[in-house]
Amino acid sequence: MQTAMKRLEREFYQMLKINGEYLDHESVSVSSSRASRASFSDLEDYEVSETESRISDDAISEMERVSTAAMADLKAIADCMISAGYGKECARIYKIIRKSVVDEALYHLGVERLNFNVIQKMDWDVLEIKIKNWLRAVRTAVKTVFAGERILCDTVFSGPSSASIRVSCFSQIVKEGALDLLVFPENVAKCKKTPEKMFRTLDLYEAISDLSPDIASIFSFESTSAVRSQAANSLIRLGEAVRTMLADFEAAIHKDTSKTPVPGGGVHPLTRYVMNYIAFLADYSGSLAEIDAEWPLTSNSPLPEAYFGSPESSDSISSPIAVRLAWLILVVLCKLDGKAELYKEVAQSYLFLANNLQYVVVKVRSSNLKFLLGEEWIVKHEAKVRQYAANYERMGWDKVFASLPENPTAEIPIPQVRNCFRRFNLSFEDTCKRHSSWIVSDPKLRDEIKISLAKRIAPVYRDFYEKYRVRVLRDPSTGNEPLVRFAPDDLGNHLSDLFHGTIGSGSVSSHSTAPYSRTSGSASVSSHSTSPYSSHGGRSP
Repeated sequence: MQTAMKRLEREFYQMLKINGEYLDHESVSVSSSRASRASFSDLEDYEVSETESRISDDAISEMERVSTAAMADLKAIADCMISAGYGKECARIYKIIRKSVVDEALYHLGVERLNFNVIQKMDWDVLEIKIKNWLRAVRTAVKTVFAGERILCDTVFSGPSSASIRVSCFSQIVKEGALDLLVFPENVAKCKKTPEKMFRTLDLYEAISDLSPDIASIFSFESTSAVRSQAANSLIRLGEAVRTMLADFEAAIHKDTSKTPVPGGGVHPLTRYVMNYIAFLADYSGSLAEIDAEWPLTSNSPLPEAYFGSPESSDSISSPIAVRLAWLILVVLCKLDGKAELYKEVAQSYLFLANNLQYVVVKVRSSNLKFLLGEEWIVKHEAKVRQYAANYERMGWDKVFASLPENPTAEIPIPQVRNCFRRFNLSFEDTCKRHSSWIVSDPKLRDEIKISLAKRIAPVYRDFYEKYRVRVLRDPSTGNEPLVRFAPDDLGNHLSDLFHGTIGSGSVSSHSTAPYSRTSGSASVSSHSTSPYSSHGGRSP
């Protein structure tokens, strides 16, 4: 019996070693086998000839046949050794061979054993690379390496007297590697929280959340409960980190103390940064909804109570996470109201508000925020943009409007006519000159303002011009004074020049403000570029 068992022991060892190619985790995993089958046809990315496709299918079939035969032989030997009382010897060989296979697979995936002390000392650029590597590795590690090892172990030790050996073997082979893999997100979550870490933290959360059912299924044994617990702890820690960073992000907006008006009343760097950040957050709405489920929005805020209720009052906002993002937008809009007061001219403050709210609306429309906040929210804020623009026109061009008579075709004395032309010339030229350095960043808004002004000024001036131009020119008391300086068509040209950047060095045009630098606002908000996640792949709205 001892001689026979020694022979079987050697056979078992050799079979595990020789058939390593056919006992790889993809070959023994049903789902991974299907994925590998899809990879042979390159998921329809390339045209594959019928012959090539048949060769690939034949190769896969042969690999699966050898793999199945090898597992059947291993099971037969294991059943024989265990039934003869040599289960420990069988398990010892199996553990040694298969653990080396798992460890090597994890090594090639880039899985590292990094404790918290090492991680917290890393610069963010280095840690972000580690996170990217982990994100690339974790799905393959769980769905292929660990799942394939579980299938192989369950197959080889599927006999009626093999249950305890099956549990012991699987646990000792994968537990250490799985814990090394799944403790990494928890250690990242425990590091210092800063806004730029938000999106990688959410990536880690999504990865573990998506794989949680697989982890629960693969590591279902009591002896591997530590792996399940580690995955759950990492998920909890990541959720807490996200909540902390969201709270810090809102607090940073409140604390912004920049007192320098944006030149020309353009889009404030705070608006750009915050809206880019929130637009990226919208891409993670599913994960944020899970994290946000037990974290209700409260009114413990520097904003008045009247402001707090407004996001929830909109029927178009249906989810808690949408309410939270709407709240963050409201916070920055209220902050911008204060910054509008920094401008000496009321008209420019309204232009500043129109520019910034237009940027917010465009960012919402062009990102996943539009699905969260809804059309009603967008329409409501578009109407507010138009209101700000109308106030800019009313306050900024009031002298031009006032210089023209209410009834341009009514009969009035020539001296009064001359006075009207003088006032119009002076006010129109002065307004164009003053506004030449003002900014309307959005092309659509710029055209709307230009057209609106043209409709309010040109028809009245045209009627007045056509009725009195000849009389003024013939009036001898006018002398050589150039009273009629503008033809009606000239007004449209001047407005086009003004709003498309050809008057002066600035003009009410599309000039953009500089990125939010480290010296232009509060340290916690302004120390980041306008794109909070420039290295993020595939999430840009």
